[in-house]
Amino acid sequence: MKKMFAEFKEFIARGNVMDMAIGVIIATAFGKITTSLVNDVFMPFLGWIFGARDMTALNVVVRAAETDANGEVVKEAITLGFGTFVGTIIDFILVGLVVFAVVKALNKMKKKKEEAPAEPEKPDPQLELLTEIRDLLKK
Repeated sequence: MKKMFAEFKEFIARGNVMDMAIGVIIATAFGKITTSLVNDVFMPFLGWIFGARDMTALNVVVRAAETDANGEVVKEAITLGFGTFVGTIIDFILVGLVVFAVVKALNKMKKKKEEAPAEPEKPDPQLELLTEIRDLLKK
């Protein structure tokens, strides 16, 4: 058990795992932001365009609910909730666009770093001194 705990501790202490954990936390927060943007900004606008107060209420009823004489539901209604589906698609597209932009920016930075000319290495001071001595001896 101690060996397994030590291996787990070593695994968690690696930099990649910590980077991944930070990425998951940021992604969760970003997911909340995009969900709020979709639900609180885009969906009311689309609801206004389609004449619905709440886009999640835009449903197509395939089969209406059936009730008995007492008013109890015998068969549930079958509805297609396309308003919620549209909201989820918009959310997905926004997240996809941001991920695309981040990956594109990272690739551009990586490409610039690879294309940057390497600084010429400074010769060893002893080698410079020996070169000067050789040149003086030639004269």
